Amino acid sequence: MLKYIIKKVLISIPIILGVALTTFILLNVVPGDPVSLMMKEHISSDVVARVRAQMHLDDPAYIRFFRFLFGALHGDFGISYKLDRPVSSLLLEAFPYTLALSVTAALVSWIIGIPAGILSAVKKYSFLDNFFMGFSLLGVSMPVFWAALIFQYIFSLKLGILPVSGFEGPQYLIMPAIVLGWSSAGTIARLTRSSLLEIMKNDYIRTARAKGLSEIKVIFNNALKNSLLPVVTVMALQVAGLLSGAVITESVFGIPGIGRISVNAIQNRDMPLLQGSVFLTTVLVILGNLAADLLYSYLDPRIKYN
Repeated sequence: MLKYIIKKVLISIPIILGVALTTFILLNVVPGDPVSLMMKEHISSDVVARVRAQMHLDDPAYIRFFRFLFGALHGDFGISYKLDRPVSSLLLEAFPYTLALSVTAALVSWIIGIPAGILSAVKKYSFLDNFFMGFSLLGVSMPVFWAALIFQYIFSLKLGILPVSGFEGPQYLIMPAIVLGWSSAGTIARLTRSSLLEIMKNDYIRTARAKGLSEIKVIFNNALKNSLLPVVTVMALQVAGLLSGAVITESVFGIPGIGRISVNAIQNRDMPLLQGSVFLTTVLVILGNLAADLLYSYLDPRIKYN
């Protein structure tokens, strides 16, 4: 397994480099000057040129790119153009907010999605199946920002039981986590249902029933574990995606996480901050993939890593 992990890490290196290069190229192609955005309109061109030189923006593009890569390897993503602070410290400050939201939303999606998928598979084509699948389809189809606005209107403005935005305590996580988890729960529920129904057709399930095992034991002892293989992949990718910054949810609910600072970096053309956010996002997604691969061997002992 150690060789497999090393191989996956080595394969991830060109992916990280490719994402970093693509981000750098796009940021340099988009019109607009970050120094001009920072300065007021009446600032002279000489001052702008001097500031550009101080920020090394006059250096050739390839030098700036390799400077970023060298710093990233040492945990240094440079200084934010807009905030004049180290990008690393900004990401470290924002990550706990994103982590809290991501973990809570993931728990919501798992607690809702997996049981809903199991019940839908057991009671297929019943009213319960149609209800859960319809609820799941609604969660997948509804845009996150629209669901967020509806929840804010009902639970904050009308009922007044939850704060509308910000982050000053655990109660501020309830609405964002439900909104974000609902969308993920729909995907997990539908995938759990289809995977479990497919596994229930196998011969060893019929053999377990022939031995006189109850339907509950057949499902939880024989079928569920094998049916969770594709679900685990989706769950790991969802967690990695959430950790990389739930951009829309954080923006609507005013949570100062990675997603929100990434949006601000795009608006201000703050290249160091955006490059650092994208770099961290890429690493988290790759780690999520690796975690899913390693969980396979636990769920299915037949899988061996050579």
